[in-house]
Amino acid sequence: MDLTVAEIGAAHALKGEVLLNLHTDVPEERIYPGAQFRTVPAGRGPLTVDTIRVHKGRLAVRFAGHADRNAAEALRSTKLVIDFDEVELEEDAWYADELIGFKALHVNGTELGEVSDLILGDAQDLLEIKYQGRKVLVPFVEELVPVIDEEAETVLLDPPGGLFDEDFVTTAAPEQ
Repeated sequence: MDLTVAEIGAAHALKGEVLLNLHTDVPEERIYPGAQFRTVPAGRGPLTVDTIRVHKGRLAVRFAGHADRNAAEALRSTKLVIDFDEVELEEDAWYADELIGFKALHVNGTELGEVSDLILGDAQDLLEIKYQGRKVLVPFVEELVPVIDEEAETVLLDPPGGLFDEDFVTTAAPEQ
């Protein structure tokens, strides 16, 4: 299985740098000069990190062989991936690639939608749920996401009022 480390964002300046949208909480261990990544879509890589620096809190990276803005812009939206087997897993750690596509269920049994992303944050991570044609961000903490069932590919949510429609929040739990 592939693990997405980052997605390439906009080109920055004129010398081939791009800004990265990180999907890892340990970028210093994964993104460094000489690091190689496979890409999705596959025809854009592999890519090797040439230089890296921090620009306004984001990583600005130049890849070998992409020395100007046009070459950098052509990489936009490319995902940088590694093999899942190469990663030392933390206890209780979850990765976007593991959760995307899981059904999101309310604790009362009602299906809410589907996990569409895991957004890494400074204070806490957020689960992005596709719900009735929109995206709802749920703080990824045990109180709000008490159960993740890998076999059933579901996440159980106990969201506070206001995240989803009020008529749904007041729905009684099904009788057993």
